[in-house]
Amino acid sequence: MEIINKKIDAYIDAHTDIEPEVLKILNRETHLKVLLPRMLSGHFQGRVLSMISKMIKPHRILELGTYTGYSAICLSEGLAEEGKLTTIDINAELEPFVRSFFEKAKVDHKIEYIIGDGTQVVPELNELFDLVFIDADKKNNGTYYDLVFDKVKPGGFILIDNVLWSGKVIDENPDKDTKVILAFNEKVQNDERVENVMLPIRDGVLLVRKR
Repeated sequence: MEIINKKIDAYIDAHTDIEPEVLKILNRETHLKVLLPRMLSGHFQGRVLSMISKMIKPHRILELGTYTGYSAICLSEGLAEEGKLTTIDINAELEPFVRSFFEKAKVDHKIEYIIGDGTQVVPELNELFDLVFIDADKKNNGTYYDLVFDKVKPGGFILIDNVLWSGKVIDENPDKDTKVILAFNEKVQNDERVENVMLPIRDGVLLVRKR
C-alpha cells in the first residue's frame, strides 16, 4: 500500500536539502551490495533525522539498529561538540562496510559502534541519552522502549521507525506482524509519561518526548 503519492514524494525530495555526497555513495553501495536495501533511511528521512538532531543538539544519542550506518551518520550531524552516538546492531557481517563509511563521513571518532543483541547491550549502558532512535527488529519495539526509557533524560526524545508498517496498520484484518506494531503504537499512545506525535514520514516515525 502506498502511503504517499509518488509524485508528492518526488516533490518532497526535490524541496529537501540534498544529502551529503558520502551519503549518496552509501545509499548507492547499500543498494548494490547489501540485502534488503529498503531498510535504509534514505534521503528524505535522513534529512529529517539530521534536522531533529540539530534542533535538539544532543550530547548523547543511542541508536538501535545500525544497518549500513546511514541514519547514524545523519543523526551525528546534530551532535553537540564532544557529543557521542552509540549505535547497536546484531549483524557482524556488515561491520567492515559500516566502519568504512563512518570513516569516510569523518564521524568515526563520534560513534561507538557495538555489535550485539540490543536487549542484552542496553541494560549494560551506564549513561543518559538526549535522543534515542529505535529501528531494529520490530517485534521487540516494546522491549526496547521499556529498556531505554529510564536511560532517557527528562525532556529527551525517542524516535521509533516503521510505525505505519507499509500502511497495514489500518487493515481491517491485520496479520500477526501488524498486530505487534499496533500493540506498540497503543502502548505509547497510552503512556502518560510521554508526549507523542506520529509523523507520516516514509513508513512512519513516532516522535516521543519524555515528560
